[in-house]
Formats: sequence, C-alpha cells, structure tokens
Amino acid sequence: MQILVINSGSSSIKFQWLESLTGEVFYSGLVERIGMASGRLSLRKGGGKSKKTEKPIANHKEGLTMIFSQLQNMNKIEAVGHRVVNGGEYFSAPCLIDEQALKKIRKCIPLAPLHNPANCQGIEAALSLLPHVPHIAVFDTSFHRTIKEKNYLYAIPYDYYSRDGIRKYGFHGSSHKYVTIRAAEMLNKDVKDISGISCHLGNGVSLTAIRHGCSIDTSMGYGTISGVPMGTRSGDLDPAVILNLLQEKEVSPDQLSDLLYRESGLKGLSGLSPDMRDLLKAESEGHERAAAAVEIFVNSIRKYIGAYLTQLGGKPDFLIFTAGIGENSAEIRSRVLKGMGYLGFRLDEEKNAEATGESLISRKDSPVPVLLIPTNEEWMIASEAEELLTSEYISESSLTFLVDS
Repeated sequence: MQILVINSGSSSIKFQWLESLTGEVFYSGLVERIGMASGRLSLRKGGGKSKKTEKPIANHKEGLTMIFSQLQNMNKIEAVGHRVVNGGEYFSAPCLIDEQALKKIRKCIPLAPLHNPANCQGIEAALSLLPHVPHIAVFDTSFHRTIKEKNYLYAIPYDYYSRDGIRKYGFHGSSHKYVTIRAAEMLNKDVKDISGISCHLGNGVSLTAIRHGCSIDTSMGYGTISGVPMGTRSGDLDPAVILNLLQEKEVSPDQLSDLLYRESGLKGLSGLSPDMRDLLKAESEGHERAAAAVEIFVNSIRKYIGAYLTQLGGKPDFLIFTAGIGENSAEIRSRVLKGMGYLGFRLDEEKNAEATGESLISRKDSPVPVLLIPTNEEWMIASEAEELLTSEYISESSLTFLVDS
C-alpha cells in the first residue's frame, strides 16, 4: 500500500511517501521555517539528490501545498499516516481520523503543548488537501500503553491523574516498536518471545524496557523533557530546582519552558553545543565542560540500563542502540557499555567501530546480544496505518464516512 507519512512540527513538516510492504521510498523531504520570512522545501525523489526551493510559507497548509506541487502521480497515494506525539488515554492504538478523533487529539494538547498543536495543524491541512483518502493517526504514546500503574503514576495526589491525566506517557513509541520488531527478526525469534532494552539516542533520548515485545517502562514521562539529558532538554530534574527558579529567581513559566526545553541538556552543561559530535571533538581538545556533558550523558544512560534490568525479571534477549547518536557514535556506545560485562553486555570493539546499518556488535561470548539498528519511524507509521486499514475491525461504513467528509 502506498502511504504518505506526515510529521508536522511547529515550524516544519517532515514527510515520506513509501510502499508500506517493501519500505520503498518514492519521495521524502522537509519543509522548514513555516511562518518565517524565508521558508524552505528540501525534496528527494527516490534515492536521488535533494532539491531545495526557498519561498515564504505562511502556514502548514501552504507547506503541504508546496510539497504536493512537486509530487507526481499523487493519485497512487492510498492513505495518509500522521505522527501524533501524545494520544493521552484516549488512544491505545492508531485510529482513523474523523471529526470525533480530531476532537480527542485536540483535547490532548495540554499534555503536549509544544507538539500536538502542530500535529493538529498538519492533520487539518492534509485533510483539506487530500480529502478522498483515509487519514490515520499513529501516536508516539501508544506503544507505551502496556506500562502498568506502578511505573506510570507519579506520587502526587491521585486527583491530578484521574482529573487531569498527569502520568507517565512515554514517547518515541514508533521507534522503539520498529527496532524491537527488527531485533526479533535478527535473532530469529517471535517478537512476543523477546525481552530487552531499547536505547533511542538522538537529539531526543529515551530508553525503554521491553518484555515479551511490549513496553513495561520508559525514561520519558509526562512530557518529552524527562529522562536522560538531551541535546537541549534537561532530562530528570529535582522539582525543588523548578520551585527555586519560579519563587526565588522569579523566572516566568514561559522562560522556564524555554530554559528546560531549549537551553539545557548537553548545550547547557557544555556551554558549547547540543551536538554530540561537537562535544566529543571539544573533549579531545581539552574542553572540560564538554567532557563533563558527555560523561553525564553516558552515566545517565548506564543508570537507566541498570534500572531496567531489574524490571525485566530475567536475562534480556537484546540491548539495542538506535537514532542519531546511537546509530552513528561508536564512541558513545563503547562508553555506555564499558565495564558492563558482568551484566551480560560484552561489546566487540572492532565490530562496534566498523558497524554500519543493522549489525550485531557484541562478542561471540556475550550473554546478551548488543544490536545496532537504524530506526525507521516513517515505515513503522506506514505499516501501522496499513494494518489498521486492512483490519477486520474497520467497517466499510467508517471508510465511506471519511471519503465523503
């Protein structure tokens, strides 16, 4: 099935048109700087070179119109899959987008105020431009709906959960699900029979403990700011620090949001850059704060791995590295697993250094296979969209409703 996958950010639209069965990509690209003086479309056809077009782009509808003007044979698109960051407790699986579903997605905006508004804008624009194909929402949070209360509730008055939905939701679900499926295939096992730890290490970072193919705990919580320190996000932080900033330093809520989401993490610790490549280079040149930022990043990942081993209830079947840093930094992978042989992780340093693409990078005598698996969230979204559309639970009437809307 040919599916257009759309990932709408506050000022950007990432897209990919692909065949859900084979993963063949027909078009891919990115619209940037929506609402700014100079917008940009970067578009690639198949495996060709990226072509760039620059012009002002007022809103998401203009951005999608610009994309569609460059695509050929759009009548072959059979469905549109939309990434939605937070589905709250309304959605435990992908859903067909109709007005009722869109209302519920809008109700989740307070749970993801930096992401869901843009997701909604992208959905509304796509529905108006492609009204005669089904649109499917795929939620970052859905994969984590198998997490139990003992791991998703916060120790604050229960009313804040029952009334306001404040709980751990978890994110990067499409990535964690995809690499788990690939791990099962690499290990020649059924996904329901494997357990382990997935490390999504990019500009955003989350680790997930997976038992029998399902998420049982994850490092990101209510929002995308908690867990391991990230490129510009703080990661776990004592709430007393936030109280101090609000009460003693008189930082406003908007300033606090900007501080924790955009000025903290590796960027804040190093005073230099949110990019791990820059920090490793600076560390080699004697930059102490860059070295400290890298060490804190690695140490936090190691602590989560240790914690999740206790959650799995037995020897894991895998440990996965994925996303930008996880896929491309042999140095970080090596540091994360240094001295962890006693826990079953024995890295083959030569394989690790040379690895590209899907690879087994642990030693032959490693009790736990260590896997490098490039993520493919777009394919996962397309695959889940197709699965929903071909499900026996989708009635003809529901599809007709969407087409006629």
